[in-house]
Amino acid sequence: MADKTFIRIIEYWVPNAIGGLLEFGGGLFGHAASFAAITRRLCFGRGEGLPGQAWDSGHPVLLKQFKGSYFQRIAAADDEGLTCGIAMPIVVDGRLTAVVAMFCGDDAHHAGAIELWANQPAQSKDMRLVEGYYGSTGDAFEFVSRNTSFRQGNGLPGMAWERGKPVFMENLGKGSGFLRADSAVKVGINRGFAIPCATTDGSHQVMTFLSALATPIARRVEFWEPKAAGLRLHRTLGFSEADGQLDAPASADAVPDSGPLGMAFDTGVPAVEGQMIAIPIAPRGRVTSVMALHF
Repeated sequence: MADKTFIRIIEYWVPNAIGGLLEFGGGLFGHAASFAAITRRLCFGRGEGLPGQAWDSGHPVLLKQFKGSYFQRIAAADDEGLTCGIAMPIVVDGRLTAVVAMFCGDDAHHAGAIELWANQPAQSKDMRLVEGYYGSTGDAFEFVSRNTSFRQGNGLPGMAWERGKPVFMENLGKGSGFLRADSAVKVGINRGFAIPCATTDGSHQVMTFLSALATPIARRVEFWEPKAAGLRLHRTLGFSEADGQLDAPASADAVPDSGPLGMAFDTGVPAVEGQMIAIPIAPRGRVTSVMALHF
């Protein structure tokens, strides 16, 4: 995985045969061989470590620092320059199929942010910030974010909430629909995507990734959805940092159910192929789309 992507490591965990533990399912670790070796030997019970916390809570969990936390690989994360992590459960038909964990890193020259937004329907019509990691973006952008709320369909989190599918914004400048555009431009943030997340507590939650030119979220981002017949997937969005917007592939090139994208859609479990990970998106108990991240 390229060192200068904001997301440095992605891993996923799956319930074991009796459902009492999360076992390592796969991941992309780039050059972080030591971190990968430690990770492959682990398993987590409910509430243990970052994956176990997401499993136990039934919603995404964001750790904006590892030191002094329940995270179990603090020294290894520090060695790799990882600064924050987030874990999100994938729940299909009321059953946990996997927990996906993503770890990010930035420095003075590589800015980025992760945010977790939530709406509690019984309390409000708004989606508000639960927690955010803002790294080197500065206090001003964090302040604006913590004092902003979204209605369904408004802003990046609100659009993902309304659609129940990932949303990608290539340019967060004015006219993009990103409600914090002025603040983002000032700190160098230019791209973002939002993922509607599964929950078991009745809340609506969305995870957003925001990145700067020097630190793209990933080398390529793709969203895949089923065609009308539901038998095959087609790409509804493709963006490459090298080539820009990607044309939709011809129908003959659509992904068959047997490929990693189709398997992720069918099973609700992520799949890795080469430097790509396919992540099923299932915000309302069923998989609506698959997000493919290439590194």
